[in-house]
Amino acid sequence: MDYAHLTKPKLAYRYEFELDEVEEAQACVEAHGFAILKRVLQPEMVEALKASVMEVVNPNNDMGPGQSRTHTYFIEQSPALWRLLEDETFLRVQRIFCQAEELTINRTAAIIRNPGSAALVWHSDWRGFSTEPPRTANDVLNRGLWPSGLWFYLTGSYPAHGGLAVIEDSHVPDWPGPEGFELTPDKSSFYPKGGEPKGYTGFDIPGLVPLFTDPGDEIIFAHRTYHSAFPNRTDQVRLSCGIGLRARSERIDAPWPRSTLAQQFVDALPAHLQPMVENYVGIDPQWRRADAMG
Repeated sequence: MDYAHLTKPKLAYRYEFELDEVEEAQACVEAHGFAILKRVLQPEMVEALKASVMEVVNPNNDMGPGQSRTHTYFIEQSPALWRLLEDETFLRVQRIFCQAEELTINRTAAIIRNPGSAALVWHSDWRGFSTEPPRTANDVLNRGLWPSGLWFYLTGSYPAHGGLAVIEDSHVPDWPGPEGFELTPDKSSFYPKGGEPKGYTGFDIPGLVPLFTDPGDEIIFAHRTYHSAFPNRTDQVRLSCGIGLRARSERIDAPWPRSTLAQQFVDALPAHLQPMVENYVGIDPQWRRADAMG
């Protein structure tokens, strides 16, 4: 199914906002778990980031039909993304979404999804459901209450093109899952009642909201919000990138050393941007807690 029949939903509340309505957008995130802020990036920035995603994520141009690839420390290799740290309009917006005046980089990512790529499993990025010590790098970086999603779909988001979908109101504590579904034991996803307890990939879900955005729009969702992406059934590659920020006061004690590439990125930033990488720990995607190995 290509989901081209889906249209922009009309909900009982506004979830699209202009740049002078950031406070209203944040109120929507708090109330319903997501929002869209229009025209955050200028067209020339969109083009620069699109080129950077292709260069960094697929440098050898070796991705085939139906393939997807995610880069989990994009900013370390993307001077185009560094430019956002100099953009006062961008930073003003993120201060409101992160509910903090002083920000630092938590993590970044970029994704390429070629035509024919499959749907994602429904999931929440948050790892605070468990009180156990972190087992993976995602467990370390995704335990705070800062926004999980600060995303730019650089080729637009719409269902047929592998666009994003969220479940409204799924960000609240003790959310039980969609009607007719049960949460998986770790609460990272859900499955039909009576079925096998593994993450679901369908889109016949109560509360589902397919998101329609233009390049330059920012998609924001709360730390617990459950989300997925449709399969890409167009003939166009889908490009996206995200920059996750947190309050500078929220420090992370990472169990891995800062990588050489991460240190080079930090050292290359000018002095006035150094606060943005205070306690930037990068990521070691291969890190596993010792007793979780094997």
